[in-house]
Amino acid sequence: MLKILNIIRYPLYIKKVYWLIAGNILLKFKGVTYQWPLHLHGFPIVELLKDSQLILGRGLSLCSVSQHTALGVSHPVILRTLLPGAEIKIGDESGLSGTTICAAISVTIGARCLIGADVMIVDTDFHTIKMKGRIYKDPSEASSSPVVIEDDVFIGARSIILKGVRVGAGSVIGAGSVVTSNVESLTVVAGNPAKWIKNI
Repeated sequence: MLKILNIIRYPLYIKKVYWLIAGNILLKFKGVTYQWPLHLHGFPIVELLKDSQLILGRGLSLCSVSQHTALGVSHPVILRTLLPGAEIKIGDESGLSGTTICAAISVTIGARCLIGADVMIVDTDFHTIKMKGRIYKDPSEASSSPVVIEDDVFIGARSIILKGVRVGAGSVIGAGSVVTSNVESLTVVAGNPAKWIKNI
C-alpha cells in the first residue's frame, strides 16, 4: 500500500521541484527581489517595467494552479507594474492564490496575509475618465493612488481592492467584496461597496 501511495505522490513531487528550480530562474530573469524560501505552485505571470520593483518576502506562497487550493483559481498569480518606478511589495509568510496585483504607483502587502482565490488588488483606474482617449490604455493618464494592506489581513475570494485603500492589520474582507475606502484594523467588512460588519 505504501509503495502505491509513493507512486501516486511521485509526479507531484517532481512538479514541485520543477516549479522551484524553473520558477527561481524565471524570477531572477525578470529582476524580482525575493527571499528564500519561496513556495511556488505553478508559475506566476510577472511583468515589470523598467525601473520598477517586485519585492517578495521570506516564506511567501504563490499558488497558480487549481490543484493546490480548495476553491481553485481561474488563472495564475499575476504581478504586474504599469509605470516606471512602480513598486509591489509582499511581506513574509503571506499566501496568494490566483491573485492579480497591478501597480502604477505602489501596492504594499504586509506579513502573514491570506489572499483568497482570484482576488484583484489595483492602485489605478487603468483608463482616463475623459471620453477622448479613454479607449487607449495609458496608465499615466489614469487616476492612481497607493494601496497598503497591513499585516495579518485575510481577503476573501474574488474580492477587489481599489486604488487609495489602506486595509488595517488583522482585518477580514468578506468574499466578493469591493473595497473602495479604508478599513480599520481588526474589523470585518463585506459587500459592494464593502461596509463594516463587526469588530474582531
